[in-house]
Amino acid sequence: MTTLDPGPEQLDGTGDPAPGTAHLVSRTVRVPAAEVADLLALLPAGDPGRIVSWVRRGEGLVGWGEVASFATTGADRFEQAQQWWLGTTADAEIDDEVGVPGTGPVCFGSMAYSRRSATPSRLVVPEVVVGRRGDDAWVTTTRRAGGPPFALPTLEPTPSPEAPGSIRFSDGELSPTSWAGIVEEAVDRISAGDLDKVVLARSLDAESDTPVDPRWVLRRLAEDYDTTWVFAVAGLVGATPEMLVRLERGLVTSRVLAGTIRRTGDDGHDLALAGSLARSSKDLEEHEYAVRSVADALAEHTSSMNVPEAPFVLHLNNVMHLATDVAGVVNDTSTSLALAASLHPSAAVCGTPTPLADDLIAELEQMDRGRYAGPVGWMGVGGDGEWCIALRCGMLTSPTTLRLYAGCGIVAGSDAASEVAESDAKFLPMREALAPRT
Repeated sequence: MTTLDPGPEQLDGTGDPAPGTAHLVSRTVRVPAAEVADLLALLPAGDPGRIVSWVRRGEGLVGWGEVASFATTGADRFEQAQQWWLGTTADAEIDDEVGVPGTGPVCFGSMAYSRRSATPSRLVVPEVVVGRRGDDAWVTTTRRAGGPPFALPTLEPTPSPEAPGSIRFSDGELSPTSWAGIVEEAVDRISAGDLDKVVLARSLDAESDTPVDPRWVLRRLAEDYDTTWVFAVAGLVGATPEMLVRLERGLVTSRVLAGTIRRTGDDGHDLALAGSLARSSKDLEEHEYAVRSVADALAEHTSSMNVPEAPFVLHLNNVMHLATDVAGVVNDTSTSLALAASLHPSAAVCGTPTPLADDLIAELEQMDRGRYAGPVGWMGVGGDGEWCIALRCGMLTSPTTLRLYAGCGIVAGSDAASEVAESDAKFLPMREALAPRT
């Protein structure tokens, strides 16, 4: 089923612009990089659902306003979203004086994890996008033909957002004890030979005394987790370490993370833990399933591919992951969103075999993941773009409430108590991002 957000850009049921709809007009101009040194500081206050972010180590894209948007649900949500974007940009008037990935009109997207989800997948085209990549910096303004003339926004930092009020945390659908019980049930199913791996998630509700400003959360995440992609799309905000797919001029890359251990803060001890993670048969098995699922999916779209034989250990502030970077040369006309669709859901967020794991998730988790664990990212006119997996994130369910999510890969050797501890560690980035700074 496909639904359209009310807004200026109306479409027919095929995803093509409806007859008489004004097409998009986009202009990208170069600006001094020094003027956009802090992208997140440029985000304006106002409607928290209408700011977008895709920032890592000071580079990336931020935007605000909304010139067009699209929402869709169901098994064909990726196809419908791609068709809408291709139709919307087919006759766009584009003036781009920079010409690097991320310039020209861009849509930001956040896709529902499950075909069963009642939560719509979302694509948003901002009125203003500010980007920085190396020495290049730019501003893109997009409007409808016949609309007001272009006006370059003032690139000045906005007043610092205020911290949320006192935060109260409460369990989502399942308590930690109940969730441990479904982990044990999953281990029994795996041991019986029903499947090899399943990823189970749990939720946590964070309620503030005052409205939550997503700009506060984004800034805190960027400060504490600068190796992640700090994102915001349609009320979903977080910091993810996992690049599902990047497509740039025919080269596709994907970073697979599976196998996790919590950091202690002691460098020497953490180094020893990294070594144990790299030798852990349980974690290596979980990681192998995830890598295999990505490589098999990309093989259908590539003429050549590089899959390293062994993973490396990726060090984040709170945890360490086994990681593998897969790369290939695309030999068809796939867009980045189509490639993301071919990879989703990977073993890293679902399990192996995928259909059995997905069914077990629906049976055991007792919640709708919404857009958690689905692809989140951006796409340009030619289809190039970047899509991560929406992890370490929260969804604004009201002005004062965020629903947080965390998931763990369950295999035959999993221990329920250890998995609860791992999920607690994965909640930590968002919990800390909501706290005031002293």
